Amino acid sequence: MIIDPKNISPAAFQAYLQGAVAPRPIAFASTINAEGQVNLSPFSFFNVFSSNPPILVFSPSRRVRDNTTKHTLENVQEVKEVVINIVDFAMVEQMSLSSTEYDKGINEFTKAGLTEEPSEKVQPPRVKEAPVAFECVVKDIISLGDQGGAGNLIICEVILARVDDAILDADGKIDPFKLDAVARMGGDWYCRANGSALFEIPKPLRTKGIGVDQIPDQIKNSLVLTGNNLGRLGNVEALPSKFEILEYGDRPEIVEMKIRYQNDPESMVYFLHEHAKSLLEEGLVMDAWKVLLQD
Repeated sequence: MIIDPKNISPAAFQAYLQGAVAPRPIAFASTINAEGQVNLSPFSFFNVFSSNPPILVFSPSRRVRDNTTKHTLENVQEVKEVVINIVDFAMVEQMSLSSTEYDKGINEFTKAGLTEEPSEKVQPPRVKEAPVAFECVVKDIISLGDQGGAGNLIICEVILARVDDAILDADGKIDPFKLDAVARMGGDWYCRANGSALFEIPKPLRTKGIGVDQIPDQIKNSLVLTGNNLGRLGNVEALPSKFEILEYGDRPEIVEMKIRYQNDPESMVYFLHEHAKSLLEEGLVMDAWKVLLQD
């Protein structure tokens, strides 16, 4: 399917954007207007864009159906401060409830049953139940258009962060399992960043991987290994030595395969690749290479 956004309605194209660009983190933004009225609302057009200075950006878009603006945008235009609270699974239903389009002046903290906690450096309160809260000053507001669906980039500089000690690991870093964050998908769907949804990939920062292009064709064209498997194999600085490969070939499971499939080279390759794939899934990359390079 090929879609030209000019040939369908903004609402229809928005559904494709939100369905494809996912999961999206949620800025649970608390703001205050010049009269001191508090507003709390979630926005999934949100991310971190700089660490020095620490900059977060979220975007309250103009409503597609009637081109009106949201109270959050109006508030930060009056009082250029905001607290961006991070949403965890324990509060996701309350967060969703707060997105109801209540009349101006209605406090979504009260409607959602969340607790206002005074901030240290800004006027808007933070959400006490949130695992992380960033107190911010609004550095700029950039309008992206004047039609329904147009975004308004709220560029926020973090001047204070509050992190619940309960979500930290032994090294004082945020533990993603303890954070239990949620993110926005398309339509009514959300994503919970926990359990089997979380996985680790070693970052190729300090090492220069050989790359998939340097992987022998027999391995690169494997009927078993996936693109992810090849990417992990390409993220090594060097291949094991011939001695290491020969030594690994003396392992009972390798010897058994060589004997069983000595007259069936295609099956030999297949099952060696299956074994290497299981090693990759355990994070044993060099062992996988030693298996794949067996003669």
